[in-house]
Amino acid sequence: MNEHPGVGSQEMTAPAQLVETPVPQSPLMRARHRFGTRWLIGTVLALVVLAGTGVAWWAMHREPGVHYTAGTVTRGAVTRSVTATGTVNPVLTIIIGTAVSGIIQQLYCDYNTQVKQGQVCAKIDPRPYQAVVDQDKANLAVAKAQLEKDKANLAYAKLTYERNSRLVKTEAVSQDAVDNAKSAYDQMQAQAELDQATIELHQAELAAAQVNLEYTDIVSPVDGTVVSRNVTMGQTVAASFQTPTLFLIATDLTKMQVDTNVSESDIGGIKEGNRATFVVDAFSKRTFEAIVTQVRQSPQTVQNVVTFDVVVSVDNSDLALKPGMTAATRIVVDERTDVIRVPDQALRYSPGELARASTGVPGETSQPATVDPNAAHLWVLRDGRAVPVPVVLGLDDDSFTEIVKGDLAPGDRVIVSEERDTAAAQSRVPLPRL
Repeated sequence: MNEHPGVGSQEMTAPAQLVETPVPQSPLMRARHRFGTRWLIGTVLALVVLAGTGVAWWAMHREPGVHYTAGTVTRGAVTRSVTATGTVNPVLTIIIGTAVSGIIQQLYCDYNTQVKQGQVCAKIDPRPYQAVVDQDKANLAVAKAQLEKDKANLAYAKLTYERNSRLVKTEAVSQDAVDNAKSAYDQMQAQAELDQATIELHQAELAAAQVNLEYTDIVSPVDGTVVSRNVTMGQTVAASFQTPTLFLIATDLTKMQVDTNVSESDIGGIKEGNRATFVVDAFSKRTFEAIVTQVRQSPQTVQNVVTFDVVVSVDNSDLALKPGMTAATRIVVDERTDVIRVPDQALRYSPGELARASTGVPGETSQPATVDPNAAHLWVLRDGRAVPVPVVLGLDDDSFTEIVKGDLAPGDRVIVSEERDTAAAQSRVPLPRL
């Protein structure tokens, strides 16, 4: 019998409740738990390091790909030329000087004056030379008068000699008188001859004085254009030791020439008739057509550098070219037109071992091509493969080379350079330290 019915009934009707009581852990169990966590983390880190090492090894040892840079085979002209610098000059330039000294009294010509042959361009003060002419005329007149006087004396001496020659036969005069008359006659003959020579001398002096007087007029010897004037009014010019240059006259400015300086290493290929072109700074977008008209044999040596003067003639009908302009000249030495040509870079290309075995298509390889090292050849891209093509070379102009013989056609792609795919190697990073 239940002594506590109330309590007992209450216990029978209330639901049962479970209460978890924490189990106390020993120090050994806690150590085992920490060790398992660390082992798991270490294992994961080890796997990560192994994976990174494998990726790095693959990146270091994988074979890089090859990318080609190709040029195009074209049809066109191959021109070998020589470049030189020269000066534009008139074909014929006349130097007008003076043969006499004096003061410039008057100027009749200036720059760009169109002159005719015989036209007076300047005048030197003629008064000193006119005075000399007048003096020589007077001397000539005196000599002529003296000759007339001596002719009269000669006639008298001749008459006296002839008379005494007749009288000596009758012994009217002595022989000594005859001899004296003969001597006087001979002397007068010599004096007459001397007077005649003196006259001729004074005539020559007068002619020279008249020439010098005429030289005071500075005249143009040709038709042309004055391109230079080196004197002014009132200036004194001296012609004692060297004839001074007063004017430069170009005979025809519609025909010009370029005097170029060609080095001795290039002069061998230049000959008369070669085509040439040149440009000047004043017309940088215009190319002037010219032709070689003279290869001068006279060398010019400046600081041990030997050059030769090559004259290039050009038409200047529009008078665009001016004397003294600097011309950059290109002289054509040899030329081929409408030929198969390739860029010069393609001839200098030599493939590496990887490129020799590569086909240019990812994932494919071919056997290395056999190439004759003594024969000229080009590497051509065909179906993505680098194929060597033997060729016979022709003219080279430093930009293109003529192909005389070879299995090439316009539009073919010739390799000029190669580039390996090194992006992966460049992106390597150091392995993390543990």
